[in-house]
Amino acid sequence: MRRGLTAEGFVVDVAHDGVDGLHLAREGGYDAVVLDLMLPGMSGYQVCERLRAERNWVPVLILSAKDGEYDQADGLDLGADDYMTKPFSYVVLAARLRALLRRGARPRPAVLSAGDLCLDPAARTVRRGEQEVELTAREFALLEYLMRRAGQVVAKSELLEHVWDPDAVADLNVVEVYAGYLRRKIDTPFGTQTIETLRGVGYRLIAEPPADRQNDQSADPRKAPPDGSPSAPPTER
Repeated sequence: MRRGLTAEGFVVDVAHDGVDGLHLAREGGYDAVVLDLMLPGMSGYQVCERLRAERNWVPVLILSAKDGEYDQADGLDLGADDYMTKPFSYVVLAARLRALLRRGARPRPAVLSAGDLCLDPAARTVRRGEQEVELTAREFALLEYLMRRAGQVVAKSELLEHVWDPDAVADLNVVEVYAGYLRRKIDTPFGTQTIETLRGVGYRLIAEPPADRQNDQSADPRKAPPDGSPSAPPTER
């Protein structure tokens, strides 16, 4: 492996078990990682999962003899950027590594989050804090698209194109309807405002403060202050 990649112009370090591999990936400042799955000490799945949990976005290409479709899906869902099976071509491996280097180490978490709202695309689950939120397939797709563009304004036409089949559904009102469905499930029961409407433009998903901050801010305003002065009446929001 080292000889083949060196011949393609790469500078290569090798780790022979998962523990050392994780240490090198954490500390080495590498442009990319080629990761086997069947490693002693710690599997390649675990190495990739740890890196992504630590928000280490180094590009990861899994290279493994495990060629089942579920093996490949698991690796990609845990945060790997590419997956090749053995036997393999060094020419193709080098080309895929160059493609990963062009993309760079941009953030691409396996689980999307905005404040205490978390969406797991692989498990198809959504949680607000510790509580699971049940969504339909269309609601899930709409929320995932917005979360992948958190903080950005997304036009209704763009949502219609990517979440619906624009050839089958041409009415932009359907986007408004489903945005309302989402709010009633992810916001209204929790007193939050995650999806912001920009009139005449579209929607923006706002990353909110963690749940403990929200709890701090939602203290009962009728409680008297410690100095004994009268409390202010609750303020309407």
